[in-house]
Amino acid sequence: MWYRGALAGETPAAMSHSDDPPAGAAKKREPIFNIPWVIVGIVGALLAVHGAIELIGAERADSIIAEFGFIPGRVTLAFAPDRLSELLRRANEDPQALQQAEFVRQYALWQGGAKLWTLLTYAGLHGSWTHVGLNAIWIVAFGPPVARRLGDARFIALFCVTAIAGAMAHYALNPMDFTPLIGASAADSGLMGAAARFMFQPGAALGSPDGYSRSGAPARFNAPAPSVRDLLRDRRAVLFLAIWLVTNFIFGAGAQSFGLADGPVAWIAHVGGFAAGFLLFPWFDRRAAKEGAR
Repeated sequence: MWYRGALAGETPAAMSHSDDPPAGAAKKREPIFNIPWVIVGIVGALLAVHGAIELIGAERADSIIAEFGFIPGRVTLAFAPDRLSELLRRANEDPQALQQAEFVRQYALWQGGAKLWTLLTYAGLHGSWTHVGLNAIWIVAFGPPVARRLGDARFIALFCVTAIAGAMAHYALNPMDFTPLIGASAADSGLMGAAARFMFQPGAALGSPDGYSRSGAPARFNAPAPSVRDLLRDRRAVLFLAIWLVTNFIFGAGAQSFGLADGPVAWIAHVGGFAAGFLLFPWFDRRAAKEGAR
């Protein structure tokens, strides 16, 4: 409310009078559910896909994950097939290499090419209800302000790009890993990175008493996104970035040991998604597009 009034050049006194409801008028109530429909659709799709996989049985589920999960080693073998013989040689001495080689044999991963579409489709698959549930919670937590600012089409595009960026970051560090990467965590992280680009600005949602609710002033979702240099001068933004990086590293390193995950957590994919959302946000920002057209 203060931001909207400041844009209009109003004085505090004028704002207090203009924002007061007319005498006898009913006060506007905050809705219980105010999640944008695009987020409801994404979360619903993730839950539906996992529910369907749960119903088809473990063997068929493994086949779907092998087909649509992102497997870095499959991409590597598609462009450098000689790396397979290297893996087979190491399998005689290294138990982990033997496990990877068995996965290659079981699902014939040297066939079918790179299947580059799995750079995106992996994000729609999850290993358990806990896995998909946690990702859904993060999407609901950080998605609304980004969705309201970008609009449905740009939001979906950003979600997909950050998922792809996460897979590419994972591949960069694990080019011969044949364990399928699954889950929307990289895209979740991308939404956090995108939100960090504008949520701390004066007049933005996190600077308002009522948060990023739908009933708040629309101007709060359109606060100008600063440059990275300017953002890094904001202590709140820097603290958020530091906490996110540290907790992501700790969770990635210790989630399996603490019983919080069934398998290793691909934390570098989270970093890749977050970095993409943080750095590429201006490319998707409707406000930036409008200002550039002026």
